[in-house]
Amino acid sequence: MRALQYRTVGSAPELVDIPTPVPGPGEVLLRVTAAGVCHSDQFIMDLPEEQYIYGLPLTLGHEGAGTVESWGAGVTGLQVGDSMLVYGPWGCGRCYTCAQGHENYCEVAAAQGIAPPGLGAPGAMAEFILVDDPRHLVPLGDLDPVASVSLTDAGLTPYHAIKQSLPKLVPGSTAVVIGVGGLGHVGVQILQALSAATIIAIDTSEQKRALALDVGADHVLAPGEEAEAQIRTLTGGKGATAVFDFVGAPVTTGFASRVVAIGGDIAIVGVGVGTVDVGFFSTPWDAQARAPYWGSRAELMEVVELARVGKIHVEYEQFSLSDGPTAYERLRAGTLRGRAVIVPEGATS
Repeated sequence: MRALQYRTVGSAPELVDIPTPVPGPGEVLLRVTAAGVCHSDQFIMDLPEEQYIYGLPLTLGHEGAGTVESWGAGVTGLQVGDSMLVYGPWGCGRCYTCAQGHENYCEVAAAQGIAPPGLGAPGAMAEFILVDDPRHLVPLGDLDPVASVSLTDAGLTPYHAIKQSLPKLVPGSTAVVIGVGGLGHVGVQILQALSAATIIAIDTSEQKRALALDVGADHVLAPGEEAEAQIRTLTGGKGATAVFDFVGAPVTTGFASRVVAIGGDIAIVGVGVGTVDVGFFSTPWDAQARAPYWGSRAELMEVVELARVGKIHVEYEQFSLSDGPTAYERLRAGTLRGRAVIVPEGATS
């Protein structure tokens, strides 16, 4: 089968031919119908050799959708052709956090060598993907896999981050979204669907600020000192009830610290190297900062239902598997509208 792989540290991903995997006991093989491109992929491919821990060659793609092709011994309840999304943050399924459904916070995954597809295990940017357990599949039903595949991260990750702050996002509250890219533009929609908050979106790109307005933001701002003053004006001097930073760079986490309100939340969702200093003289009273990671399988089901009823959608541009390297070039250049989705030639939904 053909696959898009990261093969050499510091080099661009390459399209190669590799053997089609055969499912062993408990495993499921999907024929890939779509795979999403993510900044996390670019982040790991930008790591220097001494920091790179994901194995080579690595088939990319932690956002995956496909139809059931076959399965190994012990798997029941599936039919060939079932359309599925792949739940990405694989855990052991047995530890305390996994027992609560939060495999994204599995206590032993790293120690046991369990890695997400595309982030250690072979990912979905191929004609087939091997899924380690049927519990990591979420039925897609009649939703279009190309339009829906990025719900597995670009939908799930902001949903998980926002859901934790919903008790504070009451009428009169304000939510600030920093970065209106692949995750941020879905975050705006989730805030609109689930909360009564006024939504302020911030991005350096005029096109992405326009996208934010298209998907439901109440106000859009370019970053900088004027934006800080404008947020204070829009909130009557109080600041933001919750700030969702989908960039995670030092400049954005610093901005978040300066605009958050007393008792407010800061969620650093982006995979930059920015941090937030929480302390007596660095943040408002009782402000909280957290770094949420991905989301639970149950939350992915909830995200799919939001999409099914038309409350959220992912803006995307489609690329063939052969054009996968071009998709990553566009990602780095910042010229994508929403998400890039890669579809193997000949794939059908």
